[in-house]
Amino acid sequence: MIERNRFLDIVSHAVLIVGVMVVAFPVYVTFVASTHTMEEVVKAPMSLWPGSHLIENYKAALLGDRIGMGSTAAVGPMMFVSLVCALTIALGKIAMSLLSAFAIVYFRFPFRMAVFWGIFITLMLPVEVRIGPTYKVVSDLGMLNSYAGLTVPLIASATATFLFRQFFLTVPDELVEAARMDGAGPMRFFKDVLVPLSATSMAALFVIQFIYGWNQYLWPLLVTTEENMYPVVIGIKRMISGGDAQTEWHIVMATAMLAMIPPAAVVMLMQKWFVKGLVDTEK
Repeated sequence: MIERNRFLDIVSHAVLIVGVMVVAFPVYVTFVASTHTMEEVVKAPMSLWPGSHLIENYKAALLGDRIGMGSTAAVGPMMFVSLVCALTIALGKIAMSLLSAFAIVYFRFPFRMAVFWGIFITLMLPVEVRIGPTYKVVSDLGMLNSYAGLTVPLIASATATFLFRQFFLTVPDELVEAARMDGAGPMRFFKDVLVPLSATSMAALFVIQFIYGWNQYLWPLLVTTEENMYPVVIGIKRMISGGDAQTEWHIVMATAMLAMIPPAAVVMLMQKWFVKGLVDTEK
């Protein structure tokens, strides 16, 4: 039996509170800046108390009702583009990784392990390394300024394939034999047995890949030149024109706060599944 030490409890909670404050303070400053006027934001020192322009600043950000030197595209459509890209990348990665891991584990074909290691080696070739030839292919296929161009090159995932393969290897052979005796074919076994068993792992991967897709910056920067296809991360960069006097920092901060909402909501709504998918050993 482990005895609780009141002093250690107080110390651990104090450390946690300090950690939360360190992480939350920049977010709080961003929120405060989003409630002031541009003049109040650039004035030193900026007030750390919320201002009275919250509604009009967020409305201006969502509707694009501003006159700054940077991009004046509405944030609402940009968030929609980011949402479509993040969902497509997350769901696409999970679907492709499930199928590829299923084929590698349960099908016997020549050079099966060579195929697996070929997939695994791509971990050393992220998009940033192969960005030149990838851009050339996307451009030649006419996929610039399109959802396909934003998402297709980012869908393949060696990490997710490896994780699902390791999980499938732990599934008892008796379960496979029972499914075969019941007359279940490969895809029926995949759909009715493997996918439900992989639910927690899929949820954990969905959270990680959704945030990965939402925060993409370098690839969208290359393949988007039209404002109607800007993800919100690119939109924030385009709003910054290069000087404090020319940039509407209160609108930029409002946009940054809006951009935090979807990934934060995904993490909070799926926190239980996310943690269970990472730590659950009762497979």
